Amino acid sequence: MKKTVKDIDLKGKRVLMRVDFNVPMAEGKVTDDKRIKAALPTIQYVLQQGAALILMSHLGRPKAGADPEFSLKAAAESLSALLNQPVQMAPDCVGADVEKMARALKPGEVLMLENTRFHKGEEKNDLDLAKQMAALGDVYVNDAFGSAHRAHSSTEGVARFLPAVSGFLMEQELEYLGRAVANPEHPYIAILGGAKISDKILVVETLAAKCDRLIIGGGMANTFLAAKGLNMQDSLVEAEALETAKSLLAKLGDKLILPVDAVVADKFDAEANAQTVEVGAIPSGWRMLDVGPKTLDLYRSALSGAKLVVWNGPVGVFEMPKFAVGTFELAKMLAESGAVTVIGGGDSASAVKKAGVAKQMTHVSTGGGASLEFLEGKELPGVAALMNK
Repeated sequence: MKKTVKDIDLKGKRVLMRVDFNVPMAEGKVTDDKRIKAALPTIQYVLQQGAALILMSHLGRPKAGADPEFSLKAAAESLSALLNQPVQMAPDCVGADVEKMARALKPGEVLMLENTRFHKGEEKNDLDLAKQMAALGDVYVNDAFGSAHRAHSSTEGVARFLPAVSGFLMEQELEYLGRAVANPEHPYIAILGGAKISDKILVVETLAAKCDRLIIGGGMANTFLAAKGLNMQDSLVEAEALETAKSLLAKLGDKLILPVDAVVADKFDAEANAQTVEVGAIPSGWRMLDVGPKTLDLYRSALSGAKLVVWNGPVGVFEMPKFAVGTFELAKMLAESGAVTVIGGGDSASAVKKAGVAKQMTHVSTGGGASLEFLEGKELPGVAALMNK
């Protein structure tokens, strides 16, 4: 267990907090403030404890140093409106001017640092940069789970120079994802979708060792079906992963649930012609873009009575309404399942949101890549760096 903001005294301290304000922008305005809102409980707690708060985050992938297009100014404005108090904006995330601003900060006041990725050293976990960041505060709080799988100056480096604890969002992520990894309740059903096996081999093996049934959908399923000898026609199949899929099939046997029917299309297009066929009867020139109704029945029976369900990756091309039925139906099944439901970030998070059932899930992760690595059983550098209870 990692220490949290509740485990240390914050009164009169300057708290340097890493948040995930990597938010979508258009015309200098934040278009979706979900990530900013997610950090509010920790931000408000720190301020209520009588601390001064210094926030840092990355935004996008600026190519060469400071670039106004990637400024966090809009995020600071958005936060200011949510908190209903001024949020000062620093000209940089380190340096003499910023140190001066940080030192002048009074309890209850908030300073937003400029994009940490304006410095080349950030992504290299440059310890000199991390030391300059650490000079701004007395305590470090990491509430950016979405960046915890990267060892950067603002996530891992800075924790070497200050007492480091987690925020509430980070704590919640570790608690729910931790359940799936450490001691899951049974029956435990894992669902993996998305396009490729190659980036999910580890997670397939880790989850399969713990769960009772493993549902495979999406493009990944095509490769498994091809490994079973079915002609997938023009479906996406990873030729280089066929041997891996074969050995997983042999090893996992009945634990795996693969699609038995498919919604196929005559081209990869939202307006393509579509029909439902058995997986072994895909017409020449057609491709599988969603799971069919018989497969959904299989999912339904696998999920009945489940105590824990972990879902990472859609089971069809859900960006196209014609091929979103499987993914949205699955989301609704989870909402009604009565199980503890943990949704990996990224596409699965946006799928439950689009299906209108995000509120009915036990936990929707804020980090796609981070949740996947955590489920693989890897220790995330940004988490490892925090103090243990």
